[in-house]
Amino acid sequence: MRTEVTGADGVRIGAIVDGAAADTADAAGADGGPPVIVFVHGWAQSADAWQLQLSDPRLAGEFRMVAMDLRGHGRSDVPDDGYDDPRVWADDLAAVLDLAGRPAVVVGWSYGGLVITDYLRVHGTAGLAGIVYAGAITELGRGHPGGAVGWAMREALPDALSADVDLARPAVQRLCGGMTAGSDGESLVDGILAVPPHVRAGLFRRDIGSADVLEAVDVPALVLHGERDAVVDITAAEYAAGKIPGARRRWLPGVGHLPFAEDAQTFGEELVAFARDAYRKVNR
Repeated sequence: MRTEVTGADGVRIGAIVDGAAADTADAAGADGGPPVIVFVHGWAQSADAWQLQLSDPRLAGEFRMVAMDLRGHGRSDVPDDGYDDPRVWADDLAAVLDLAGRPAVVVGWSYGGLVITDYLRVHGTAGLAGIVYAGAITELGRGHPGGAVGWAMREALPDALSADVDLARPAVQRLCGGMTAGSDGESLVDGILAVPPHVRAGLFRRDIGSADVLEAVDVPALVLHGERDAVVDITAAEYAAGKIPGARRRWLPGVGHLPFAEDAQTFGEELVAFARDAYRKVNR
């Protein structure tokens, strides 16, 4: 089911709702409702990135799942600015959590990890049952280890942010060529270029650390990363896992930047096990 919520500054945020009780507005994850998983995609992607999880019977039979379109992406509104404001990202995600039901397990991929960290920065862990960082960053800018990038991203920037499509396309093609450990990333090129250049660039117009935010996390956390990720360096995952108290680490051999697609079986197993455990802690 496709729907929408109103995020920060009145911006319309698109979402896909699936899984248990997907066609109801009942509160989930509390008062006997189904537990909730909220998915947050990465830079220049959309909620459709999570189709394998939304259709996974292991997840769909047990969890209410909501995948959001970040502002400027997918079916969400495309404002002119706000992409460098942590509170904007935090409040957009808060609106989606209101739709999904609280508490929720939130899963952030790539830039989605920074969006979740912005939520933590502004709202703490209120309404969260657990956090999953998947191939994710938690910081951005020079000197911030939680935002370390791999060779594929370094070779693509800054040209991939350009409004000149003749300059941007080859850079995005290089990026997508290194997106996975196999050869499937090239299919993402047109989708990335469909995101307006001011949005692509706006997401990078930040310089922000998150050490104190991560150290304050008091809900279960799973940091999952492909060992062959050439977009977000695995040291960014090691940094986050080292800062979050009690964080669980799961490195996937032979997997690149799309762990949920390249090894959907293992990703699903890890997510189900983590979410079940997180909700057991909530219900104690």
